[in-house]
Amino acid sequence: MRKPTAIRFEENRPAHIMGHEGRVVIFITDQAKLDSNARRANALSKGAIERAVQSDAFEKLKVGQVFSIAMPHGLKADAIDIVRYTRKPTVAQARKAGASLAKLRGKANMLIALGAARLPQDVAMGLAMRDYTFDPHKTAADAPEGEVVVQCAKPEEAEAAAGALLAVAEGVFMTRDLINEPANVLTTTEFAERLVEMEALGLTVEVLDEEELARLGMRTLLCVGQGSDSPSKVVVMQWNGGAEDTPPLALVGKGVVFDTGGISIKPAGGMEDMTMDMGGAGVVAGTMRALALRGAKANVVGLVGLVENMPSGNATRPGDVITSMKGDTVEVINTDAEGRLVLCDVMWYAQERFEPEAMIDLATLTGAIIVGLGHENAGVFSNNDAFCNAFLTAAGAENEGAWRMPLGDGYDALLKSRIADMKNIGGRAAGSVTAAQFLQRFVKDETPWIHLDIAGVASVKTETALAPVGATGWGVMALNRLVQDAFEGS
Repeated sequence: MRKPTAIRFEENRPAHIMGHEGRVVIFITDQAKLDSNARRANALSKGAIERAVQSDAFEKLKVGQVFSIAMPHGLKADAIDIVRYTRKPTVAQARKAGASLAKLRGKANMLIALGAARLPQDVAMGLAMRDYTFDPHKTAADAPEGEVVVQCAKPEEAEAAAGALLAVAEGVFMTRDLINEPANVLTTTEFAERLVEMEALGLTVEVLDEEELARLGMRTLLCVGQGSDSPSKVVVMQWNGGAEDTPPLALVGKGVVFDTGGISIKPAGGMEDMTMDMGGAGVVAGTMRALALRGAKANVVGLVGLVENMPSGNATRPGDVITSMKGDTVEVINTDAEGRLVLCDVMWYAQERFEPEAMIDLATLTGAIIVGLGHENAGVFSNNDAFCNAFLTAAGAENEGAWRMPLGDGYDALLKSRIADMKNIGGRAAGSVTAAQFLQRFVKDETPWIHLDIAGVASVKTETALAPVGATGWGVMALNRLVQDAFEGS
């Protein structure tokens, strides 16, 4: 996997601006005052910085946006990038500035002369997050990667703060890589092998094969993958950074590496995007990587159900009745509502084995959530207000869109089956809600639980603030923040 851009922090040295080859970045805060770096660049360029800052074009910029001067006179730099900033930036504004610079940098050297401007670690985080490409299957040779140096007032403090942030960025990159991979590369076996590799980071990783899953009674999970040649698996990742006797937070991810819809086959148009149907498992994997890299002082277990949903002579049919690990029976009305069949068994297993303090499941579960919330917010469903509010606060702090959706007995009634305990779908109306109601039946009464429907945010067709087109890695930052704020030291 590609790791985030290496970023070095050092003390302010305005004299370095003259000889830097690549791009030089200066920050202009409120009232267009020039700091020592800007004054140095202005003198070398014979007033070009001052003229740019006084222009109408610069005046129209929002905080975090950039005005560039190409091939500036008097400097060796290819460009001077002038960032509009503020004396009291928010985290979002600082990261936006970094992301703006990433889009300009390419692979060139970049000297970011922050001076006394605040939040250098978040500028670095924004640059690292946006400076991502997925190109392992392209044959063109890569140009050498340039160096990024951030000059700031307190480089040691900034470097320490950035270290934890860049660990999270690496987790995001893992999630993006997994979601972007084509299904002929990221098979269930390959996915499991990549997770086993994280034992080198201190995680304990187990892979449960089909024989073990059958012994455990995970028949709803197994019925999804039985039409495929790829073996179904459950991977369990444990990070034990907290007190030995503290129950873990359980993260459960849907990992459908490719979803044809099964016998209820999808239309051909857009089916190529179903490589992202393992997005929930991807977020769980990336979060576990981030927690291990930064040494989180909490106990967290990540469980992912890895399957491929294919039509064949052995595939599950509409009308089949399957018995879950819990013991409840499910009438499969639509084989394309397969994610909840994977999750329900893994969720029950997580509770039976680990007795978690709380549980969160993540899945690219329904198209209905995209109809309701578009690509701006994930749908959040929960049985516990305090736990839900803690997550929403964490997601808000990381600027990852999340919106709480309802649950209720009226929706639950839509799952009633004539021949089994429940159907796997409740009809067209409120499709994301009835999916959550289905999952809630596999949550024990005492377990605080959140269901995240990430179908609209896991992979997008237009770039976001911190990600290019494709996989976003949504959720890794929010879950890491939730662990940090609500579970470390508990």
